[in-house]
Amino acid sequence: MSHLSSTLHIPDTALVPKHVAIIMDGNGRWATSRYLPRVAGHAKGVETVRKVVKECISRGVGYLTLFAFSSENWRRPADEVSVLMRLFATALEREVDKMHANGIRLRVVGDLSRFDARLLELIAHAEKKTESNSRLTLTICANYGGRWDLMQATNRMVSEHPGQENYAESDLAPYLAMAYAPEPDLFIRTGGEQRISNFLLWQLAYTELYFTDIFWPDFDAAALDEAIASYQQRERRFGRTSAQLVEVRKAS
Repeated sequence: MSHLSSTLHIPDTALVPKHVAIIMDGNGRWATSRYLPRVAGHAKGVETVRKVVKECISRGVGYLTLFAFSSENWRRPADEVSVLMRLFATALEREVDKMHANGIRLRVVGDLSRFDARLLELIAHAEKKTESNSRLTLTICANYGGRWDLMQATNRMVSEHPGQENYAESDLAPYLAMAYAPEPDLFIRTGGEQRISNFLLWQLAYTELYFTDIFWPDFDAAALDEAIASYQQRERRFGRTSAQLVEVRKAS
């Protein structure tokens, strides 16, 4: 299924964002502020993922994309990276049957070449088991970077269309890691930082950005509603003027 580009077409919008993308920041700081090891924050963060998935389904969100591990996160201490990988594997083992039972399709995107064979096996099994589900598409971005995405898409495009002199947006789009999903309507970053940190650089072109000081382990239904409420106050013009939007509303 192809999705319209927000720079080439004006996408349909609704009060409830169709696609929510989240940088789940603040796990480590949540833990250290409670005199706990950083890994305790990551474990608590997994519980928050489970809750937010449930809340997104109940609100009618169709796509939820979570930045779990960036291509730059390998720079973290080795023991923390090791714990993150174990948590990922354990979550896949424990949650895939529940996800399938609840109509959730799981996709994992990123440069998976650095993951061990067991984790790759779990990812492949989870994706295969849930591939026909359509209630919510949950994407986990793991060893993902926006620049990596653009480069891998460019390389694949050129490889499959050698000799072409000029390429257009529409030529590149099908090769992006998340070509199966519409562009995010709402981007949320928890933990107080206000940057996108190499996340979905292409896809966030016209996404509404929302930042909160709440650490990810404390992000709950009320916090999600606050983010959606902020989104609902935005005027999504996609290059048009406010006056043009008024005319569009009148015509509809």
